[in-house]
Amino acid sequence: MHDAVTISLTVDCPWQSVYEAFWRPEAFPLWASGLSQSQLSRQGERWLAQGPEGSVVIRFTPHNSYGVMDHWVELEDGQEAYVPLRIIANGDGAEVQLTLFRLPLMDEAADEATFQRDADWVRRDLAALKALAETTISISAG
Repeated sequence: MHDAVTISLTVDCPWQSVYEAFWRPEAFPLWASGLSQSQLSRQGERWLAQGPEGSVVIRFTPHNSYGVMDHWVELEDGQEAYVPLRIIANGDGAEVQLTLFRLPLMDEAADEATFQRDADWVRRDLAALKALAETTISISAG
């Protein structure tokens, strides 16, 4: 088992609207700077991107009615990170939850700072998703 932290924040928009606005792989670069620093390029069922630490290959869960936006990120060194991401109902709004796992090759003591840096990066990215959702979904709904 790997160390993990689930990071969650509330978005003041209906969960289905948040999911529909952001489930497509092409939408991830709008808010997920930790995943991609550029547009994604599709190669069959996989997507190529330039991440903050080099090239990555990403696989995404297909569209579904459950708010699941899981993805798998293959790093340049061959490690693959599974990233569970959910959009769930929270009253009239949404809860966005991402679980961050410590990668298997991370040395526990040396990479605690890296794990915390990654968690902070996820928090910033989810805050960007929240801001984008509350601005664009509110405007398009109004």
